[in-house]
Amino acid sequence: MKAESVSKIKYLKIWDILRQETDEQHPMSTHDLIARLEACGISCDRRTLYRNIEELNVNGYEILVKKGKSNGYYVEDRSFDIPEIQILMDAVQAASFITDKKTPVLIDKIAQLAGSQRAEVLKSNIVQFGTVKGSNESIYYSVNEISQAIIEKRKIGFYYFDYDLHHKRKYRMRTSKPDEQRWYIVNPVATVFHDDKYYLFCYNDYHGNIVQYRVDRMEQVKMLDDEITPNKEASDFDLSKHQRSLVGMYRGKTERVHLIGEKGIVDAVFDKFGESVKIYEHDADTISFAVDVQVSSPFLAWVIGFGESLKVTSPQSVIDELKERIKASMRNYEG
Repeated sequence: MKAESVSKIKYLKIWDILRQETDEQHPMSTHDLIARLEACGISCDRRTLYRNIEELNVNGYEILVKKGKSNGYYVEDRSFDIPEIQILMDAVQAASFITDKKTPVLIDKIAQLAGSQRAEVLKSNIVQFGTVKGSNESIYYSVNEISQAIIEKRKIGFYYFDYDLHHKRKYRMRTSKPDEQRWYIVNPVATVFHDDKYYLFCYNDYHGNIVQYRVDRMEQVKMLDDEITPNKEASDFDLSKHQRSLVGMYRGKTERVHLIGEKGIVDAVFDKFGESVKIYEHDADTISFAVDVQVSSPFLAWVIGFGESLKVTSPQSVIDELKERIKASMRNYEG
């Protein structure tokens, strides 16, 4: 190998070793760094190493030094801070759509962003959330196909399933041929992580509207050669606005719902609908607010769950739905 090529590799190796294996609490001595380079087949003496590190610093690769009998070198600046990496690791640990098999693999990769010294400490501090993990190992392939299709503006196809009471996959079948699995073809719009689940928002040509599917319930996802169907609903689709109107990812008719509740539920309102909701003081003990929401079973259940602490004041159609829901629940306990 040419001397020039060896020199370039040496610079890369010095930076890579220090970035992965050191931090302020764990600097690497000159002797150890030279030994690590020699283990990689790269010879280096002290004087040359000092010059190499100085040149790396001049070119923006910051390597710090702790002066002493033997200098200790380390890299402190990283793409992610420790708290940021910890949050990412906790998110993976808590996400139900990430399988038991894939969870430790992803956690290890994320931890390595902090360097090998801190990675072991971070992994030893992982909190076991007790999350019930999914079993669909193909979800990573599915996400890749969906992402690529969105980028290339192409349709995707897939099979979709639910679970029966024995936790066996029950595939959605064709209406015209009940013994044949239905092959869905949709125009992907965006993927969304919501309430520990991963969803695909897409435009359905047949129904002519935006629908969503759980990615972990999709199987044999494939990007198709067909380009997406140009349509105004998909191009005008405001994902953030649409998502705020959903409760539990269940669709329904969008209504402007007005409510009155006790002041003690303010946090619950913000948690459910976001901090942009305008809440007004109705009287000394109560508040009033209005939200644009898709009226669905989870939304009605959310309101009912507060009992006398919360009530809908309009529209009348939602009030009537709530009354019927309460009556239906009471009938379950009569007799």
